Amino acid sequence: MLANAEIVRRFLETKHQVHPDVVNYIREQNDPSLIDRIAAAAGDALVVSTEHIPGLKKVRDGTRFLVDPDVEVIVGSAGSSGSVSGHEDAVHYFRNRYNTLSSMIRTRMTAMPVEALLKSPGRYRDEECSIIGMVAEVRTTPKGHRMVEVEDPTGVIRVLFNKGRDESFEEAERILPDDVIGVKGKLSGDGGLLFAEQLVRPDVPINNAPFKSDRPGKAVLISDVHVGSDTFLQDAWNRFADWLQDSDASYLLIAGDLVDGIGIYPGQENELTIKNIYEQYDVFAEMLCDLPSRIRIVAAPGNHDVVRMAEPQPAIPREFAANFPPNCTLVENPCLLNLQGVRVLMYHGRSIDDMIGLIPGASYERPGEIMVEMLKRRLLAAPYGMRTPIAAMKTDRLVIDPLPEILLTGHIHICGVTRYRGVLGVNAGTWQSQTSFQKQMNVHPTPGRAVVVDLQTLQPGVIDFS
Repeated sequence: MLANAEIVRRFLETKHQVHPDVVNYIREQNDPSLIDRIAAAAGDALVVSTEHIPGLKKVRDGTRFLVDPDVEVIVGSAGSSGSVSGHEDAVHYFRNRYNTLSSMIRTRMTAMPVEALLKSPGRYRDEECSIIGMVAEVRTTPKGHRMVEVEDPTGVIRVLFNKGRDESFEEAERILPDDVIGVKGKLSGDGGLLFAEQLVRPDVPINNAPFKSDRPGKAVLISDVHVGSDTFLQDAWNRFADWLQDSDASYLLIAGDLVDGIGIYPGQENELTIKNIYEQYDVFAEMLCDLPSRIRIVAAPGNHDVVRMAEPQPAIPREFAANFPPNCTLVENPCLLNLQGVRVLMYHGRSIDDMIGLIPGASYERPGEIMVEMLKRRLLAAPYGMRTPIAAMKTDRLVIDPLPEILLTGHIHICGVTRYRGVLGVNAGTWQSQTSFQKQMNVHPTPGRAVVVDLQTLQPGVIDFS
């Protein structure tokens, strides 16, 4: 096989520079005569690109791409999460969250330490004050106001959101413990209470301009396959697989719950068609192997997969993924990907359960609203200690930083698409029909759907295979 340097040298002899994609193609074909033919087709062009390669080859699994699509795991590559050593990591974890999110808020407001207000209340009485802190506690007073205890590294202060202030109070009702917020308001006479006038979130900048790929590429986004369940929709998956054969998709992203797992909930064994966890992953591997090999697959775990429940979750262990195809990359949950320059934050979404239970008006039927809440908070996590376990590490991997172009979630089995300040939010639905638990909860899934995103335009489309 020709070395890259040799291919580049031979093109230089023909007075041409060569794009790396062309070099990869020639190496893959292992045909030295291609160099002269491609150089001749390039003519007077300074740089030889893929458009100068004569024709496209047709192969069994559809149109063949000339080069592998670019995919980079920025955060969340297999083996990067590590373990938790003890309470010291928890201190680092919350300190890291506070420092990261407070720095975002500081771009829009100047804050003073809480300690300064507490020690010199007379100095700031009846003046506008601004603080940034982490929410330690939040409750509703007997008169219906919202009382929030806010803590920064110097102290703790109570903040009152008056129910008479419609706009700020509506936002205050959505404050959760462990949020990092900024507050502008006036200090009480005794200095023990800050009357809030404005709530500031880390949020997505209003002038956010998402990056768009400079070349063609499409990403297919799915989640919650649940292989092994008696409600797995094999026929819908087969239609999806057939569609992929002739599609121009470059990537397939799977946001967790690849299989149904074992012992996830009481009585699950009565709802399984495959009761061996290794066999579940082997069947899933066969399904991936039947898909076009030109597509780069990225698969993350969810709470049904064979990894720890605490987030961030490690990638699927190799012993369970031994038969996965070589074009499949295993990642952690959450992970940040780079697809042709477009950043995709992929998170299974278990915290959505907690957030729906805590945020007034939130609903499983409207997953887009929860993704907007995550983006406003710049945080994927629900409060610590809820149903979603969190592995407190030195760095809070659940903070949304940097901003992605696409936020992909799953878990709740309802397909939804939204856009907030330039960020495309996608909940990818499921490949499992309504379960007995969902019937009890009156949750109506939207199975058999795939969301296709054009990386040049960031425009999504939903295809129904049910």
